[in-house]
Amino acid sequence: MERLFQRFIKLVEWWTILLFVLMVVVVCLGVFYRYALNAALVWYDEFASYLLVWLTFYGAVVATYRRRHIGFDLLVDRLTPKVRRFVDLIGECFVLLFQWVLFYYGWVLTDKMGDEIAVSLPWVKMSWINSVLPITGGLMLVISIDRLVRIVVADEKKGGAAWSGSSSE
Repeated sequence: MERLFQRFIKLVEWWTILLFVLMVVVVCLGVFYRYALNAALVWYDEFASYLLVWLTFYGAVVATYRRRHIGFDLLVDRLTPKVRRFVDLIGECFVLLFQWVLFYYGWVLTDKMGDEIAVSLPWVKMSWINSVLPITGGLMLVISIDRLVRIVVADEKKGGAAWSGSSSE
């Protein structure tokens, strides 16, 4: 199961790379049109902004999986295994709560936006754009639930040491 999830995260990582490349191409195209052809593309700025939002949220999924978000490793690593496990448990519960809020209210927002369209891209529905919130919130929720289960059922054979969340484990 873990191997399948790793492959899925690799797919999300490639999707993120594709979004980044597409954003660079769109911005370069917009700059080229504005300064070389003296004609502005009305849609490139809005489209690049949406790509940046998607890039940020899908990148956050990969960062969450690899435990690359901000943390207090220096402090937490100095704690005893039992206390560290408790701190990890509390911290992961707060992360889980945030991800639930992102998923739930992202879903509500996506639903409420319905058929509204982007300003300069009339063929793009805002619900498509906002769908990144419940999708990435749900993915990070699954990652966090898995991490929470690992913390709770930490392997006692390792002397009660809590799972540190390191991607090298």
